[in-house]
Amino acid sequence: MKKLIIYKYALKPGRTDLQLPLRAKILTVQAQNNEPVLWALLDPDEPLIGRTFQVVPTGHPLQLKEQDALLYVGTFQLHGGGLVFHVFTNEAP
Repeated sequence: MKKLIIYKYALKPGRTDLQLPLRAKILTVQAQNNEPVLWALLDPDEPLIGRTFQVVPTGHPLQLKEQDALLYVGTFQLHGGGLVFHVFTNEAP
């Protein structure tokens, strides 16, 4: 029987590289204590794969490479809505 657990990962503006289990399901991204955080449902016994997350403020260009296939993860706000950020990730294999 699989044991599924929700893990929390800190994000930073720009690029964040994380090692996540192969079939981790990203649940949401929100601000916690005015810091961006991602939550994922995962089986910690699965093999890890590299995932890249990009945190981009509204109105700023998204730095992409031609081969990047990005998926939208979510949007969060900081400082009472004064700053709005959008999170994208590369597709999982």
